[in-house]
Amino acid sequence: MTERVVLAYSGGLDTSVAIGWMKDKLGVDTIAVSVDVGQGGEDMDVIRQRALDCGAVEAYIADAKDEFATEYCMPSLQANGLYQGQYPLVSALSRPLIAKHLVMAAKQFGATTMAHGCTGKGNDQVRFEVSFTSLAPDLKCVSPIRDLSLQRDVSIAYAEEHHLPIETTKHNPFSIDQNLWGRAIETGFLEDLWNAPTKDVYNYTDDPAFAGIPDEVVITFEKGIPVAIDGVKMTPLQVIQEMNRRAGAQGIGRIDVVEDRLIGIKSREIYEAPGAMALLTAHQALEAVTLERMQLRYKRQMVEPAWSDLVYEAQWNSPLKKSLDAFVAHTQEYVSGDIRMEMHAGRAVVNGRRSEASLYDFKLATYDSGDSFNQGAARGFIELYGLQSKLAAARDGKYGKGITLQASSL
Repeated sequence: MTERVVLAYSGGLDTSVAIGWMKDKLGVDTIAVSVDVGQGGEDMDVIRQRALDCGAVEAYIADAKDEFATEYCMPSLQANGLYQGQYPLVSALSRPLIAKHLVMAAKQFGATTMAHGCTGKGNDQVRFEVSFTSLAPDLKCVSPIRDLSLQRDVSIAYAEEHHLPIETTKHNPFSIDQNLWGRAIETGFLEDLWNAPTKDVYNYTDDPAFAGIPDEVVITFEKGIPVAIDGVKMTPLQVIQEMNRRAGAQGIGRIDVVEDRLIGIKSREIYEAPGAMALLTAHQALEAVTLERMQLRYKRQMVEPAWSDLVYEAQWNSPLKKSLDAFVAHTQEYVSGDIRMEMHAGRAVVNGRRSEASLYDFKLATYDSGDSFNQGAARGFIELYGLQSKLAAARDGKYGKGITLQASSL
């Protein structure tokens, strides 16, 4: 029996070319596995047929949209997952889920090897292979595009020569990865950092310069998870889809960034994540009124960047990431309530907050009648709070290192 390889098949250039190359170079039969994580744009049955037309002996589709929304996007929302403070981990979130379904397919079809279409320059090769290792260390792994050093122009020529039914051509050279949480676009003329993205780059978002009337939305959260839009109960999948539609119509979530890849190079990436960025804005606003000051500060400054780095760097199943998951889950205990936002012309602006678990006390915050804050206590607080600075300043003065004050000339 010919050896079988399970390939993570996206339907794009690299994975379509990989099927033929593995047959030619390795003499193996390919089982193409496509995991539906809400990428849209094409019917999954069309992608399945494309895999067969490219030479796969089996083509399998896994519907994982609800799983992706609930078990991957929602934890990332609770952690405010943003790599380098900008990228909402669109592709990074999907890879461990796709790897999970590939391993399940390998066991089902009796395959001994896993394969993906990643190049040697990207992060996804690491994400797939580390995930494979953590789930099924006995399986081998190959990467035809990387291992054979196939450049993109060579892959395009191969696809044209063999009449592969794919859209990527020399006239449309973008590499695109998309899912429910967002869309990533790279290569082509975008590799020149001075080139601005053209209108044809975008698909999930309308041009914010031509936004219609403002769209006001109320998002209801329970323990950090959005459960309703404008009072209508929804599943996580439905929430993300609805916010993608409405925030996308306002041009929200366009990101143009040069990021540091795991392998050590910098890469220019264009992202569209309308629903993700709008939901992150709302979630952060609700945390601001429900988390205690030091807890919020530690989560923002320490846990969220670390969590995002781990997910970006292929550590979804790592012990440290699991420990941080526990911290994040604990912080979400009181993150329940409503956030009102106005979405317009590329911006999502919070203009209303309410929560039964809020730490905001109107009587303490107000400057009007009814103020319950004991202002007299502030004098003693300031004296104690500034004591260390006072002592340090006195010491500096004693040794001639105090701050020199000069009168300004008017």
